[in-house]
Amino acid sequence: MAPVITVERLTIGWGDFVLMHDVSFEVDRGDVFVILGGSGCGKSTLLRHLIGLEQPLGGTIEIAGVGAPRLGDGAPPYGVMFQSGALFGSMTLSENVALPLRSWSGLDAEAIDAVVRDKLRLVGLDGFENHLPAEISGGMKKRAGIARALALDPKLLFLDEPSAGLDPISAVELDELVLSLNRNLGVTTVLVTHELESIFKIASRCIMLDKEVRGIVAAGDPRTLRDTSTDPGVRAFFNRTPRGDA
Repeated sequence: MAPVITVERLTIGWGDFVLMHDVSFEVDRGDVFVILGGSGCGKSTLLRHLIGLEQPLGGTIEIAGVGAPRLGDGAPPYGVMFQSGALFGSMTLSENVALPLRSWSGLDAEAIDAVVRDKLRLVGLDGFENHLPAEISGGMKKRAGIARALALDPKLLFLDEPSAGLDPISAVELDELVLSLNRNLGVTTVLVTHELESIFKIASRCIMLDKEVRGIVAAGDPRTLRDTSTDPGVRAFFNRTPRGDA
């Protein structure tokens, strides 16, 4: 089967500044694909390019067989959970999840309510439909953000730092949710993180970015990279050691 995402010779930057160049990779159907690397390497920036929020200086991105990501062309073929959930604070969880349905689904109000309840139940938030974001925990906000991202039943999901800032139990529960969506619904997931425990638990493949190289320094199964990579920086990252001791 054709890859869900194909990136070829991508160059990202602003004006004369190049953040990364000649980046190429593919995401296969069914992957839990992680974009990782140290702070400032461009993980979230790459994600913003993949979903069409920013345009590259060069190269190509093809998403879900429909070409380059474009905003404003109707319902996107993917769902997105931004950092911290990015919920609208003046709206209940139900109203947040209903937004994409009201914008693009054409469903009537009763059907939208049914879908919203189903998505909140899917992420473990049944009973919290009428809560405001300020009334729930950080982990619950991220779950609500995932429910909104799933509202239109996409087969491709983007998650930006899903477990960042969470306590260990909430982080593990969110990892389990990502795996459940992948296994039970067949959702291909691309996520940005540097949380090693999550990476080793949920990732099927990864790419590692490096700000000095301005591109990809490693790609593959993160467990294999941890155990066999000959690159000192890659070994240091995956084994949590100072670069010189790797």
